Amino acid sequence: MKLHDRREVLTRLAGLSLLAAAGPARAAWPDRPIRLIVPFAAGGSPDVICRLLGSELGKALGQTVLIDNKPGASGNIGTQELVRAAPDGYTLGYANVGTLSINLSLFATLPYQRDTQLLPVALMGFVQNALVVRKDLGVKSVAELIALARSRPGKLSMGSAGNGTTGHLGGELFKSQTKTFIVHVPYRGSPQAIQDLIGGQVDLMFDNLSSIGPHIRQGRVTALAVSGSRRSPAFADLPTLKESGLPDYDIVAWGGIVAPAGTPRDVVLRLNTEIGRVMTSPANAERWASLSFEPLAAPPERLFEQARREQPIWADVIRRSGAKLD
Repeated sequence: MKLHDRREVLTRLAGLSLLAAAGPARAAWPDRPIRLIVPFAAGGSPDVICRLLGSELGKALGQTVLIDNKPGASGNIGTQELVRAAPDGYTLGYANVGTLSINLSLFATLPYQRDTQLLPVALMGFVQNALVVRKDLGVKSVAELIALARSRPGKLSMGSAGNGTTGHLGGELFKSQTKTFIVHVPYRGSPQAIQDLIGGQVDLMFDNLSSIGPHIRQGRVTALAVSGSRRSPAFADLPTLKESGLPDYDIVAWGGIVAPAGTPRDVVLRLNTEIGRVMTSPANAERWASLSFEPLAAPPERLFEQARREQPIWADVIRRSGAKLD
């Protein structure tokens, strides 16, 4: 073999060795459908919000976003499934104040570690809760509800979307601040709880405006107040609980998207950009408003910053209210 031929062969072999060491090239992402795990029941606020996001995000990415509801254990079951998924950008999860902040104090152990097994992708926005009662309960204000509850300790029942939700803990905080005894009845999601509230099986509940809002508008339940520090633009006639005599009451729910740890940074940044566009596009503004959801666009890290900031706040709510899993 001539010298220059040997050199050409050796050069080609060296090139092949470098390619092998680098591993197979990653195909352009995304080149197939994306699965979005929602660890809560179909029809509830997280599900409704994620279906709107998924539809618009799919258009932006050129791939279908499949919603996969995995409810149970205050979001722990679906989140556990997410952290077990391949970190390739094709499995994402919805996460909220419950799974990222509340559960860390409510459960002795969790089947996932927020800071080591999850990556923040995007904080989507905020939604207030509303305090609502069944139509025939006979109360029209927070003060009247408090008076009724105090006159009938243990006789009123409070439904919720499930243990550990802001509806559950918001109700426990209400009971603590008003010194009332109301029986908590947890459900596997908002839809069944709302159905029983309308049907008279439970007397009251705190629930996200995204899911209870349509029932308020249609007159199926009586709304007494909203949970945040200011009135909701969608229900400007409803006072806050602060305005209704509870000056220290301020609870707002929030949610976002997470991915398994190890998901490529370029995929996370692409998702964050596209989700931000979906949330803030003028074309979607009316649809978010109809859900009483206040959207935003923010860097990925903002989601976990929110979670870490609120974790001690919820730990204090749990401690002071005596909230427990029913």
